[in-house]
Amino acid sequence: MDEPWQNNVSQQGTEIPAYGEGGGQQYPYQTDFPQPEGGVDEDARSDVTEGHDEDVEAMYEGEYQGIPHPDEIKAAQRAARAEARKKARQAAAATEEEDLAEQYENIMEDCGHGRFQWTLFLVLGMALMADGVDGFVVGFVLPSAEKDMCLSNANKGMLGLLVYVSMMVGALVWGGLADKMGRRKCLIFCLAIDCVFSFLSCFAQGYGFFIFFRFCSGFGIGGTIPIVYTYFAEFLQMDKRGEHLSWLCMFWMFGGLYASFTAWGVIPHYGWGFSLGSEYQIHSWRIFILVCMFPAIIALVGLVFMPESPRFLLENARHDEAWMILRQVHDTNWKAKGEPERVFTVSNITTPKNQDDEFIEIQSDTGTAFQRWTVRHMTLVKQVMQNIMSLAAPDLRLQGLFLAIIWFTMAFSYHGLSVWFPDMIKYMQYEEYESKVKLFHRERVERFHFNFSLVNQIHKEGEYIHDKFMNIEIKSVKFEDSLFENCYFEDIKSTNTYFENCTIKNTVFYNTDLWEDSKFKDCRMENATFLHPKKGCHLNFQEENDIVIYMVSFLGSLATLPGNIVSALFMDKLGRIKIIGGSMLISSVGTFLLLLSFNQGAVICCQCLFYATSVAAWNGLEVITVEVYPSAKRCTAFGVLNGSCKLAAIIGSFIFAKFIGITKIVPIFLAFASLVCGGLLATKLPDTREKILE
Repeated sequence: MDEPWQNNVSQQGTEIPAYGEGGGQQYPYQTDFPQPEGGVDEDARSDVTEGHDEDVEAMYEGEYQGIPHPDEIKAAQRAARAEARKKARQAAAATEEEDLAEQYENIMEDCGHGRFQWTLFLVLGMALMADGVDGFVVGFVLPSAEKDMCLSNANKGMLGLLVYVSMMVGALVWGGLADKMGRRKCLIFCLAIDCVFSFLSCFAQGYGFFIFFRFCSGFGIGGTIPIVYTYFAEFLQMDKRGEHLSWLCMFWMFGGLYASFTAWGVIPHYGWGFSLGSEYQIHSWRIFILVCMFPAIIALVGLVFMPESPRFLLENARHDEAWMILRQVHDTNWKAKGEPERVFTVSNITTPKNQDDEFIEIQSDTGTAFQRWTVRHMTLVKQVMQNIMSLAAPDLRLQGLFLAIIWFTMAFSYHGLSVWFPDMIKYMQYEEYESKVKLFHRERVERFHFNFSLVNQIHKEGEYIHDKFMNIEIKSVKFEDSLFENCYFEDIKSTNTYFENCTIKNTVFYNTDLWEDSKFKDCRMENATFLHPKKGCHLNFQEENDIVIYMVSFLGSLATLPGNIVSALFMDKLGRIKIIGGSMLISSVGTFLLLLSFNQGAVICCQCLFYATSVAAWNGLEVITVEVYPSAKRCTAFGVLNGSCKLAAIIGSFIFAKFIGITKIVPIFLAFASLVCGGLLATKLPDTREKILE
């Protein structure tokens, strides 16, 4: 018969594996009771027992037999437990993010759609309108600025190129910063930079300063599109998102209409300018730039009264600020709807753990102000670059590649044809003008007073003796192998006028823009006098700035109205994919109508048709880009895609412009191929109509 203590040991021993697993704890029965006769098993002997030396020696020998050291086993166990904890934290973080997305969507539904969203809609719409205006400014002022500054064709091309490059850089930089610094803050910076440098460009007299100021202005305005759509989307509930983002797109059309209308009304009125001395002149095209600043100024003032995106604040663990803003949205909307008694009932909002909180800061007593500033901004740049690189993650790589290709093909065809249409109209006007040129050969004019303008003429081997040219305009006139003897030129304005291989004898040029370095090519000067020459290029702005160009831009912008309305009404019903793909494929078919455009009217009709059918694709792209990417990367991804759009615009504008007057087939084929490729690839994009913003 067993002793009672032995039975007790046996019973408690059955619990040893459950209690002692991985714990290594001492059990009561091992010390509270006397040991059985014969002592303790050698295998069970503790390190503190008498057999310690033998165990150590056995373990030492075990190393040669491939048996792991106990310390290695413990280290492996610790590593396994750490890995398990890490996976658990990651799973919890993913759950928190999912909970935040769902909870935020429920909160926005509870806040409703009302006065707050419509106020923000108007403010952000003006910012988007400012971007639309800026896209037209350079094209409208160039015909005037090139004469005012005597720009060559190379300088004109460089100006247009640098503006697009600056907008591309601005989209990349501000898109990345908006995910780290905040949507509202970065948008204020963008608009402020645009306003300041646009204002300075109005007064720049030299080409170098003008192009620098326009570059800085483009850098600022380039960040508006990625931020505006992201900012507004984060205040919208899911069932309102597609429609209201599409309505917001209409402000870009309003920007084109505003720019075209004001250019039409301001630039041709050369007398609206003023001069401060002979060197400092403010002509009408500079006043036009000032007028174009109004949308940006209005948006900038409005943003001062708008809050930051609460979704951005929650992503950055700023719970209390986000809660206050959401309550403001709730109260503003329900008070406007006549229900002020409704209370914002949300008491706590899930905040994800932010992995970017490792923000290194030098303490105020360990570094200079410059060192602290440098560390903060270098860390910010590092975080932005890491965010950009994270767009290549496996879960975002494929759909990001598809979106980038669609953005690129759409921008290539759209901006390429946007350059081709007005240039083609100008070329047709030039051909018509050249067909009406008057040729004068070997004429002899003596003691005659020219008091009427000379326009579109060629004079070859003429002789002009004792003649007076006073207070007239000479436009598109060429004198070849002619003789001017004892002539007098006074108060002459010339445009595209040259003297080639001519002989100038005893002739006086007083207060004219005909001076030796610019208008006379391979001419022989004998006692010619230039008094008070007008430095610069002068022209009749009323005629040079043909209103047809302004009308074409106005009609092109207005033609997008039906497409904007259709896309807004059907964005949620048909879906983003069908809107993008259908719009691109329909507009690709319409490009073949360009083969039938043999006059200015036909080109204008084709332009309006193309803009009307293609604008829906732009709206769909902007909506789906906002919805595909998570909040922490949304502005960054939008900035990268918008930057690729500007790159495509540069390439398309350059290529399409090269074929003006040569052939129509190449531009039409390139536009058709890019639109078809983008339209077909759009079918591979995910359907995001019912997707909660991650």
